[in-house]
Amino acid sequence: MDITLNNGLSMPALGLGVFQSAPEETTAAVLTALNTGYRHIDTAAAYGNEREVGQGVRISGLDRSDIFIETKIWVSDYGHDRALHAWDKAVGKLGVEYVDLFILHQPAPDRFEKTIAAYKALEKLLADGRVKAIGVSNFMPHHLEQLLDATDVIPAVNQIELHPYFTQPEVQAADAEHGILTQAWSPIGGITFYPGWGGEDRRNVMQDPAIAAVAQAHGKTPAQVMLRWHLQQGRSAIPKSIHPGRIAENFDVFDFELSEAEIAVINALHSGVRSGPDPDEAREERFALVIPEA
Repeated sequence: MDITLNNGLSMPALGLGVFQSAPEETTAAVLTALNTGYRHIDTAAAYGNEREVGQGVRISGLDRSDIFIETKIWVSDYGHDRALHAWDKAVGKLGVEYVDLFILHQPAPDRFEKTIAAYKALEKLLADGRVKAIGVSNFMPHHLEQLLDATDVIPAVNQIELHPYFTQPEVQAADAEHGILTQAWSPIGGITFYPGWGGEDRRNVMQDPAIAAVAQAHGKTPAQVMLRWHLQQGRSAIPKSIHPGRIAENFDVFDFELSEAEIAVINALHSGVRSGPDPDEAREERFALVIPEA
C-alpha cells in the first residue's frame, strides 16, 4: 500500500521504525522486515543505527530503488552548512547515494532560525537530487506556519506522536490543509513507556478493552487493529520492533477493514495527553547530542 506525497513521490505507507533499536539488533530487524515484505525503513541520526540499517538493506539483496529510506537530521546539526554536512554523514553511514525522505527531527523553537536554515539546506538537497522528498518531525501548527512563511518547499511529511490515546487532531488538520502527509511515530502506543515521560499513571494502549473488542471481532491483534486504523485514515505508520514475530504481525494488516463505527470507537479514545516530549520545550542537553562523523 503506497501513498503519493505532495511532490508526486510514492512512499510505502507502512514502514519499520528503529527508534531505540540497539545497533547490534538493527541489521537483523531490517533484514527480517525486508524479507517479510516491508519496503520502507525509518531511522535517524540520533538513533545511532543508520550504519546498521544500511547493512540490512545491502544484505537483503534488494535493489536500492525498491527500498524507501527515511532518516532525520538532529538538532546539533541545524544551520545551513551543518545540515548539508549532516546529509554527507547520513549517506556515508547508510552506504547509499541518496535518501528518499530527509526530515528535521525537531522544531527546536529555542533556535528556530537554525531550524529554518537547516530546512533551506534540505531544499537545496532536494533541488540537487540528493534527496527525493523533504519533511519535518514533531512540528506543531505554529511551527509549520513559521516554516512555511520562511521557505519555499512545503514539507512532504510531518512525523508526529500519534496513537489512539493521543491523536493530535489540530496537527493532522494543519498537515491536511497544506497537503502534508501525517506520519505516526509510536503508532501502536509504545511511547506510553518513553523513558522519563508519562509518569505513574500512563496507560498501555495495547491493553485497551475497546481496541481488544475490535481486534477480537476481526481475528486480529490490538497492534494490527491500530495500524489498520492509521492506514484507513490515510496516514503513514512506522511501528518499531526487533522481534521477527511482531515484525511479521505488524505487516499483516492488509486483509481486513475496519468499519466507520469501529474507527469512531478508536478515535474516541483520544485523551489529549502527550506521552512523549513536548516539541515546544527546549531540551538543551539532549539537543546538544553530537552526531559522529562515521
